[in-house]
Amino acid sequence: MSFSVNWHTLLEEADELPSDAVLVTPLSHTPFRISETQEHRIIIDYVEKDETRPLQREQFETLFRRVHDEPYQEFALDRLPPDAESFAAVWSLHPRMEIDEDAGIIRQSDLETTTQVSTTGDGDEETERTEPDLQVYSDALLLTDALERHDVEPFGDIETDTLVDLYTMLSDVQRSANDLRKEVADVILSRLHHDQPVSGQFGSVQRTARRQRSLKDDETVLNALEAAGINRERVTSVDRDKVDDALEVTELSETDLYDIESTEYVHKADVDEETKETRLQGLKDRLVASDADDDEVQELQDEIAELEERIEELTSFDSGASYHTSSATE
Repeated sequence: MSFSVNWHTLLEEADELPSDAVLVTPLSHTPFRISETQEHRIIIDYVEKDETRPLQREQFETLFRRVHDEPYQEFALDRLPPDAESFAAVWSLHPRMEIDEDAGIIRQSDLETTTQVSTTGDGDEETERTEPDLQVYSDALLLTDALERHDVEPFGDIETDTLVDLYTMLSDVQRSANDLRKEVADVILSRLHHDQPVSGQFGSVQRTARRQRSLKDDETVLNALEAAGINRERVTSVDRDKVDDALEVTELSETDLYDIESTEYVHKADVDEETKETRLQGLKDRLVASDADDDEVQELQDEIAELEERIEELTSFDSGASYHTSSATE
């Protein structure tokens, strides 16, 4: 695609920015706004200093061609000339250009990308939220409510029935979040056709291949090894299934043939779905039945607004491993 087409796409993206949109340069993190777009230049105003600067089309073209001509269409930000960071930040508005600050590059991408844009207004607070029909949403809402109703540190001071409820809800969140994560991963994998990282607002992902090996049938393996000069006895070992069969027809005990280690852990035995649903419905009813300015309702809405940030932390608990001891049997 020619530079002219990309330039006009960039102008369109810049024209559609909200009036309070702020771009941030990738290295010095200098904030600025776009005040005007013209056919041959983009005019910016720096937020923290009284300075207006025109960014010329020719300089945008120079950076575009440098990125495009690189082997992986990636250009190191530290190779930018002095005062050229703002050109890279503006280019990040383009749906096929992105800045990866961790890698220190600006790249041309096959996918639509994020930008270095932030807003100073209350747009996020005014956005109407809808309840997603996802199990992880309900599970995480219940868990968030429970964590805020109890002082969870230190855990040793919490009643056992409360700990059981927390463990159950943590397990539910882990399971439902993992199911959703797999669905999201499948969609992302279908869109990534290279092994370069693709960034979002909170992180980046990369297509990765994993090798898995499984032996061919015994005769094929043994014949190939013998042909290469390897004796069969060097690669044959005790078959566990055959050992178990032998235990059933002999007087040998399990400890005669196995070193046994016992591990104790907590297992979720049952979930009271009715109680969960009742509590969840109560939380939802409190959101819709009261006035929007009510302090309690506003507090619950704030909890939901922060829910996405908490899910990653909450799902880091390992189900079945909260209580773990080991003992060995000789």
